[in-house]
Amino acid sequence: MIPSSFPDKAEIARLTANMLLEIEAVHFNAREPFTLASGLPSPTYIDCRKLISFPRIRSTLMDFLAVTVMRDAGFEAFDNVAGGETAGIPFGALMAERLALPMTYVRKKPKGYGRNARIEGVMSEGQRVLLVEDLTTDGGSKLSFVDAIRETGANCGHTAVIFYYGIFPETIETLDNHGVQLHHLCTWWDVLEAARQGEKFDEETLKDVEAFLRAPRAWQDARKK
Repeated sequence: MIPSSFPDKAEIARLTANMLLEIEAVHFNAREPFTLASGLPSPTYIDCRKLISFPRIRSTLMDFLAVTVMRDAGFEAFDNVAGGETAGIPFGALMAERLALPMTYVRKKPKGYGRNARIEGVMSEGQRVLLVEDLTTDGGSKLSFVDAIRETGANCGHTAVIFYYGIFPETIETLDNHGVQLHHLCTWWDVLEAARQGEKFDEETLKDVEAFLRAPRAWQDARKK
């Protein structure tokens, strides 16, 4: 069923943040920082993959993401939905179902045998493709997926994620320079506010997290090993 009427963006952000906290997808630890895929330290970590195990929350967030994309990009803006390997695949499938569109997925690299393809499923030249992922940090990882889609002759000018860090100023510029518009449900700032209101963490931890969010690069540089 294609969703058409839902709360405004601020309410969607608030509800999404609360759902992520409810399933304990959010982790804060400034004393023993997490190591991100980039190798840099962070007092914050979010595991959006957990969402697939919570059907009521999963369904609601996919409705939110579908209506966000349709509001921002258009109701007839896409011909195909592509999930990025691996976390984006289930969300890509769920979004394709809601938008009543074909679903494909994009490999991080060719599998090395058979057709040696990065695109699985049917993607045609000229199709307008929506790239779906679970989250984005600085936007860089999306570019390889976008390029793989464009190599088929299809167009990809939009990516949709559940969670956007919202703390690295270069993210939007990086995507814009590649001709890609970002659609998202909530950011770390929304989660921090929800965590404070719900008293999910002690105030000292929240202050440390806020310090990181306000100056992430400086916080990381000070703690590089």
